Parts: sequence; C-alpha cells; structure tokens
Amino acid sequence: MFEVFSRSYYLGRLYVTPTDEDHALMHDEQHERINEEVYTTGDGLERLDAPLVMKLESQHFAVHGDEAVPTNTLALPEPMLENTEIRNPPSLREVMLARRERAEQLLAFAGGWDVPGPDLGDHPGAGT
Repeated sequence: MFEVFSRSYYLGRLYVTPTDEDHALMHDEQHERINEEVYTTGDGLERLDAPLVMKLESQHFAVHGDEAVPTNTLALPEPMLENTEIRNPPSLREVMLARRERAEQLLAFAGGWDVPGPDLGDHPGAGT
C-alpha cells in the first residue's frame, strides 16, 4: 500500500472521503497493520493503536483506526477536506505516511495533536 519515498516518508494512494468525526480515520485493521510495519521497533510491548501521521497536500494530521471506514480509504473531517484541492470526494489521492522518526518529530512539534496515551517512542511530550 505504501512504498518508500524519502528518508522521512512513504508514499501511497488512498481514497479520500469526508467524515463527520473530529479527526482523520482509516480502517482499523489496516491502521494496526501499517502501525506494526512502520512504527514498532520489535522491542517489548508496543502500541498498535498509536496514530499514524500522514500528509495530504500540505497538511499533516494524526490518523486513527475505525472499523466503519472502508479499506484503502482516508476519511478526513470536513474542515480539513475544505483545505485541499479535492472537490468531488471520494477521490483517489497520493498520501504521504511519515516514517517513525518523522512522526515522532511532528507529534512533538504539534503537542501530540489530540493523541492520548504513550507516544511512539522516547520523545517526551510526543503523545501528550
């Protein structure tokens, strides 16, 4: 689904659609699988529900899992979708997935967005 793009990102294509929720969502099983492949280190017990950090056009956002979202779909809150070039969703778009280190930086910089619980790694404040 995602391929190496750079030292900081993977590149993939997802259908982007609106949601009434207040944060970005994708199918929960896909979310867990990507989380395990990209963000876990294999050292001890690790969260598989930590948010994925994605980028669409110029916006970064935390993505959570939800069983109601179809596979291969990124559901964005209406206000976020309004800030894109998407005019007739669902629309197949290129989406960037931040690698573990980049995601930690972005979460720390953004104050963890609305992410509860432990962070992705040892960065203080990345998940608070």
